[in-house]
Amino acid sequence: MPERLPDLTVDATRVAALALGEDGVLDLTTAVTVRKPVPGQAVLEARTPIVVAGLLYAETTARAAGCSVTWVTGEGGAAEPGPIGQVRGDLAAILRAERAMLNILQRACGIATATRAYVRAIAGTRCQVLHTRKTAPGLRLLDVAAVVAGGGVIHRLDLAHTVMVKDNHWRALERDGRSVAEALVAARARGAIACQVEVETEEQVIEASRAGADRLMVDNQTPGMVARWSELARGLQPTIAIEATGGINLGNARAYAEAGADFISVGALTHSVIAADISLELA
Repeated sequence: MPERLPDLTVDATRVAALALGEDGVLDLTTAVTVRKPVPGQAVLEARTPIVVAGLLYAETTARAAGCSVTWVTGEGGAAEPGPIGQVRGDLAAILRAERAMLNILQRACGIATATRAYVRAIAGTRCQVLHTRKTAPGLRLLDVAAVVAGGGVIHRLDLAHTVMVKDNHWRALERDGRSVAEALVAARARGAIACQVEVETEEQVIEASRAGADRLMVDNQTPGMVARWSELARGLQPTIAIEATGGINLGNARAYAEAGADFISVGALTHSVIAADISLELA
């Protein structure tokens, strides 16, 4: 699995073109309200406390529309209600870029803010917060970058980054008369760096641990069961990592961390984003 994000410049350019392109080539309202070139500036303002994220994507979108942005708070910084950036450019360009920029910032800051809440909930434990692949289509890197800005850790960016045997893969192996151990041997032969296995029963915990899985994903179990299975797995393979997944929320995250999970993965960070309350106001 990658430990750091790739260069996001190309992806930010792609997302900017997509975001602006969705609004078409003509801003009819601006065309009839701004009748000549006029220099303008606007303030990007947070209305609630947030963790700032998505700055490269928002700035790239602004530049693509012909504007520039100066940020008050850096990526991953905590911002109280108030200005987080200033946009300058032709007034018509600012109006054209407004919604595209806000869509990006509101989503990214919402993800980062939620992630930071989970990081704080498990502070003082060895556990780390992971994203999942439950991201918006076309916005995978933006979403993951926002999780990282909030203090989370990269899980896998795509299907080629690691082997992850989940419930349907178990069923596929059973239909083929093969074991998880055979699948992991095949994975190592293909150069897989890390092999993870989702487990839903004690029998699967034993089989996957003996097969040499690097990490067990304990799915939809109580913290008590996570503690029990962690002890069982580490008795068979001392270096194995434990990831708790499924049904994890801010109310129970710490219980899973204290039960022995090295990681908690939270799909809600990206699939149920609460957009940050950010506005753009002309100065």
